Amino acid sequence: MVEISQSDFDLLVQQIRELTARVHRLESALGTSQAAAKAPRQETVTRVVEPPPPVPPTRPAPPPPAFVVPSTATQHSDLETRIGSHWLNRIGIAAVLIGVSYFLKYAFDSGWIGPTGRVAIGLIAGIAVMLWSERFRSRGYRVFSYSLKAVGIGVLYLSFWAAFQVYHLIQSGPAFACMLLITASTCALALSQDAEILAVFAISGGFSTPVLVSTGVNHEVALFSYVALLDLGILTLVAFKPWRRLLWLGFTGTLILYVAWSSEYYIRSELQPTLIFATLFFIIFAIAPLFMLRQEHGTGMMPLALAFVNAATYFAQAYLMITEISNTAMAWFALALAAVYLALNRMRPRNADEAAESNLRLMHLALAVGLITVAIPIRLEAHWITIGWFVEAAVLLWLGDRIKSDLLNVFALTALMLGVARLLLYDNFVNPPLIFNMRMLVYAVAICVLGLVAYHALRRNDDLTKNVGAVAAVALNILALTALSLEIRDYYSQQMTTFRPGSSVIANWTDLRIARDFSYSALWMGYGAMLMAIGFWRKSAFIRWQALILIALTTVKVFAYDTSELERIYRILSFIVLGALLLAISFAYQRNWLKLPSRKPSSSAGDVA
Repeated sequence: MVEISQSDFDLLVQQIRELTARVHRLESALGTSQAAAKAPRQETVTRVVEPPPPVPPTRPAPPPPAFVVPSTATQHSDLETRIGSHWLNRIGIAAVLIGVSYFLKYAFDSGWIGPTGRVAIGLIAGIAVMLWSERFRSRGYRVFSYSLKAVGIGVLYLSFWAAFQVYHLIQSGPAFACMLLITASTCALALSQDAEILAVFAISGGFSTPVLVSTGVNHEVALFSYVALLDLGILTLVAFKPWRRLLWLGFTGTLILYVAWSSEYYIRSELQPTLIFATLFFIIFAIAPLFMLRQEHGTGMMPLALAFVNAATYFAQAYLMITEISNTAMAWFALALAAVYLALNRMRPRNADEAAESNLRLMHLALAVGLITVAIPIRLEAHWITIGWFVEAAVLLWLGDRIKSDLLNVFALTALMLGVARLLLYDNFVNPPLIFNMRMLVYAVAICVLGLVAYHALRRNDDLTKNVGAVAAVALNILALTALSLEIRDYYSQQMTTFRPGSSVIANWTDLRIARDFSYSALWMGYGAMLMAIGFWRKSAFIRWQALILIALTTVKVFAYDTSELERIYRILSFIVLGALLLAISFAYQRNWLKLPSRKPSSSAGDVA
């Protein structure tokens, strides 16, 4: 063992004392009441001892975790702040304006202030409030400052309105110019202070100006020229600032003024200028979604909604005006509008969000297809509407297959469903010629288009498209059977109107009805046999199952209806033909011409037929 001298031992004791003092100071700093450890008693040791292990540095213990008890006030702090800072501000603006209005009205009614003084007070008060608001903005109270500016702007508009409409101190021209100056100044203030809310005040005042200075006289060109300039100004603002909501405000204001003017002043002789201005407004707000794309991320619902609403309102306005003159002109107008949206579909704005741009292009394409679909019933009549929708479906299907667009395929199916619905609900009219008539032509076009859909869909690999093809194939067979059954119905209906000489009306009608019902059974059995033959030839279980279902329905009809309703000769023919058909199909399956998998024969007696 190593011997330690007295001096080394004294040094070690001194270090222990210093460490003890440091621990005491640390505990005192942490607020603990722990007593300081007593220094070890110094005594002289003459024997040899081993040095103690080094003492590790002492670290203060971490404070215990603080548990914050959730407070109800904390949960509602955001709502409380919003109500207190925003909504109370807006209500306060309205209250101040109403209070000032009541005070001024009381002062005016009492004759305290003359007309000129009243207007001057309003102008001075409006300007003073706006200047006063800057003091709050410089101190960081931006929301309150903008609220005061709203009060000042409103007072200025009301002052010029009173000077023109109430007291007739100025004419409409100067009043309009002054209000326009207020609008422009507010826009400049919004840009300089980067405040969208001030731009909202300016645009609201801009659209209110024509109403405030209205003289009750029709000034269409002046009114709509001003509105167009205001809309272009909004478009310019949105081009430089991310204030896309201003476009919705501009669209709403434009629509309100346009509808209000049309309901009051529009007559047919003003079609041309009115349609020109409507087209100008449409172009502005058709371009607007392209500006909004630079501020959109994700789906871009605001540009999509604006594009759709703009197209719908413009088409509705044009329809009300143009159809009074010519449906043909309206159809060509719809096609021209579809061409415009196809052109917009090709436009690609810079710095646009990719997903939002893709959705907007799809919206433009959908609007173009929709306008083409609507143009067909406007221009065509009766069965030609159905044929037009079927032709449109075929063209869209071809285009979708060429450019690999699933959206065009969806539009094609939509047009196809419209055509089928109209064919079954409206176009089942009676045509005297048998087979070679207009109704059969419509059914033939529908069957061809459904065949095209089934052919293209069944060639694809995905299950959804194949299911669409299967539905199209089933619909094709249903339409074919329906068309042939309608021909049988019409033929016997015409025969029932002519009576054979020497026979009673009831006997003649009964014979024809029995022959018609037998013809239905014969047609369905023949069609089922044809489907079964095609299924064996094409080795298609899907076609064979359709044949089996049709033959099963025919069998039910023969046993349930023909047995009791048909005459003996027709009844005999029905059963013989049906039995022969069923035996032939059974023989084809037993010969296993399709090499279908079958169970191995069992030696049990129960399997012996």
